Amino acid sequence: MRKLKVNKFIINTQKLLVLLIVLTACQNSKSDETNSKKADTISKKETKDSVEYDFQKAEVMLEKDILFNGKLTRFFDIKEFENVFGKPDSLVLMSKEEPCSYVFENSDGSKDENDKYIYKKGSRFENSKNQVAVDEFRFIDGNFIIYKGIKLSADTTIDDLKKLFPYAIENMNKIDVYNEGELDYINLREDAENISDGHINIFFKNGKLYFIHWWFPC
Repeated sequence: MRKLKVNKFIINTQKLLVLLIVLTACQNSKSDETNSKKADTISKKETKDSVEYDFQKAEVMLEKDILFNGKLTRFFDIKEFENVFGKPDSLVLMSKEEPCSYVFENSDGSKDENDKYIYKKGSRFENSKNQVAVDEFRFIDGNFIIYKGIKLSADTTIDDLKKLFPYAIENMNKIDVYNEGELDYINLREDAENISDGHINIFFKNGKLYFIHWWFPC
């Protein structure tokens, strides 16, 4: 009789263990399903965002439509630079900065050893021999541009630019900028035919125009 009771105890214990295993499996299944749904939501959101932003719909900002400080186009010579901006604050050789590409590099991708960056009031210009080009232009210390007859300066707000670049502003993003922190920015195309691989980035700080940068892939 005692042996029979022991056997019943073992059988009941086994049944209990099986029941616990089944319940745990069900709970894990529900948890996995919940996590899976969360992952699907994140994935869909990321896909949705990437589909929403279509660079081909971004507005075009042509160099010919821009006058820096109301006087210079993007390309000019050293004398014109000094007449409009004054003497450089500093000069740094390209060989020291080592950019992966810039507008005055040779057709084979090589760079002249005397090519340099010119820095002035936070802005950066590329320089090769007598040629100068705007690389990054900061809207500080009175700097401004005239774009299609409209003055854009440090007082220009995001809402102001929405009238010029509605699609880009609607799809504005944020990015961490070295020594600046997180800034709002937009992408604009350089040409209507999409020949250029580069684009123009416009950055905002505290809701106002901060700087413009010509970006080109390596």
